[in-house]
Amino acid sequence: MSESKKMAGGMTRANGAILIAAFLLLAGAIGYAIWRDSAPGSDGAAAQPTAAPSNQLAALEARTRSEPNSADAWMQLGAARFDLGNFGGAATAYEKAVGLSPESAGLWSALGEARVMASQSDPMPPAALQAFDKAIALDPRDPRARYFRAVKKDVGGDHQGAIADWFALLEDTPQGAPWESDLRRTIEQVGAIHKIEVAGRLAKTQARPLTPNEIPVAARAIPGPSRSDMEAASQLPKGQQDAMIQGMVDGLETKLKANPADVDRWIMLMRSRMTLGETAKAAQALKDGIAANPGAAARLKAQAQMLGVPGA
Repeated sequence: MSESKKMAGGMTRANGAILIAAFLLLAGAIGYAIWRDSAPGSDGAAAQPTAAPSNQLAALEARTRSEPNSADAWMQLGAARFDLGNFGGAATAYEKAVGLSPESAGLWSALGEARVMASQSDPMPPAALQAFDKAIALDPRDPRARYFRAVKKDVGGDHQGAIADWFALLEDTPQGAPWESDLRRTIEQVGAIHKIEVAGRLAKTQARPLTPNEIPVAARAIPGPSRSDMEAASQLPKGQQDAMIQGMVDGLETKLKANPADVDRWIMLMRSRMTLGETAKAAQALKDGIAANPGAAARLKAQAQMLGVPGA
């Protein structure tokens, strides 16, 4: 993320404000947009490490020991380690995950990204490219793998080819996707560095319209904290504000235990967890939401992909 100071659980002050604003919109029964305000930067790097609680990481590590054949357990551990900046450890966990679930394009591209970030010298190590190639073979539209394969072209000197691939990705990017603005910035920067004219084409190239499954959830008729509660929360000192935000998200999860058939709430929970930097918990919310609502699996996965939930 661009902000240097983090709040508890890896949340920035900006994200905290976004989360409070989102709950204010919920209280007013008004639709809201994607909350997450961070995405891979122009060099393909992911958000800066978050300060996930050590007890959460320990719990995830314990789960892999008790469930060594669970791809989901290893995927969540990989996501948590990545958030902490332990890219080598993330790659190790993702390697376990793809070994157990080799048909998941999202896991392969996550592994590739972790290998890129773990590399100390080679900007695109062969093992990372191999993972991205596997992801593309399984899902030619995987955005993370497509992005990094274009990075490979740029690193290799084929700047025109890289830009062409990024434009193709931009055309397939859902409007408002977390990576859309950064993808445009990447094209602008690489074009400027290598004196390739891209401004005119960027002006004409639009991200594709959202599919029905990707359209952000409307908050109408979904009860939330009262407006006065949330306005008061926004004025609290940081520590109290953090606690109240965490309480709201935990409360949302509690409501889902009582009514797991509420698909909109599962999407809200994934967004909340991603905003808090709790990517492993967001991945668990996706898994639990699909288990409770198998008929809505396509919609839940589409929303998770828009939010950058690991393994979506």
